[in-house]
Amino acid sequence: MADNDSYNIGFEYISDTAAHTGRFYKLYALADAVISTATVQNASGNDFTSVPLGKGDKIEGVFTSVTLASGKVVAYKI
Repeated sequence: MADNDSYNIGFEYISDTAAHTGRFYKLYALADAVISTATVQNASGNDFTSVPLGKGDKIEGVFTSVTLASGKVVAYKI
């Protein structure tokens, strides 16, 4: 799970369906998860909704809000 990331100043454990806000650079799935919605800075394309992550998957970007539909995710802080 742990990468040797120089940006890591902590993390937030997300296992509910509430909106979690902050500045996160990586989401890491501890279990299969579905991101209900997320706000991602400097992203283009379709809305970032209903995004599935398998256990062990990670996705990087600048996330300012993350809401899960299901699963367990660690959101690494910037």
